[in-house]
Amino acid sequence: MTITSIQNEKVKFWTGLKLKKNRDKHKCFLIEGDHLIAEAKKKNLIIETISLNDPTADYQVTKEIMAKISEQKSISTDIAVVKYIPNKEIIGNILILDDIQDPGNLGTLIRSSIAFNFPNIILSNNSVDLYNSKVIRATEGMIFQTNVIRTDLKDAINKLKEDNYTIIGTDVLKGKEIKNISAKNYAIILGNEGNGVNKEINDLSDYLVNIKMSKNIESLNVGIAGSILMYEVYNGRTNNSR
Repeated sequence: MTITSIQNEKVKFWTGLKLKKNRDKHKCFLIEGDHLIAEAKKKNLIIETISLNDPTADYQVTKEIMAKISEQKSISTDIAVVKYIPNKEIIGNILILDDIQDPGNLGTLIRSSIAFNFPNIILSNNSVDLYNSKVIRATEGMIFQTNVIRTDLKDAINKLKEDNYTIIGTDVLKGKEIKNISAKNYAIILGNEGNGVNKEINDLSDYLVNIKMSKNIESLNVGIAGSILMYEVYNGRTNNSR
């Protein structure tokens, strides 16, 4: 179908998905570009496709309409409406994110979680929206490979303890190196960019860890710090556990 009017109800619906409240209401979000669309297709999550020039897309639209829908500086040629990604059973290592706010940091951590065998991410209720367009772009498609669950962290951590997870908190001043901790399943807690991990959350940890680094710097960006910690765990495991 071809749409040429910017006042079309479909265009209004697509544009509305830029807002979290509308994404949550309809349980779907927008993705832009061939790579993200290809990854979503692998998971059978695409509802409909929108294109400037692809005759096989569900809707062909004008540049004016595409510019209104797109959240990128340069106009996309292809956009898709995608279902919210269903949660799966938690199996394997977990990254627990306490009030992460920066979309780029969440995107980086999602990519690193796949690279270093942490297939599950638990987001606090006050963390940045998983379906924020900046988060999606920063994941480079790995959002479709990760099991992300948004929930109350205290409840989640207490349940993980019952399931024999080793809970590892982070503190720039305290703790040991994570490579010195041996566990069957790791659950690493990372905190807010400005305030770190909430004390009541960190107090639930079995261990506290930090990263050895030069005295010329106080702390690392949470995306980098989390990636290093996951790498240390991944690098310390046997090949059979990867």
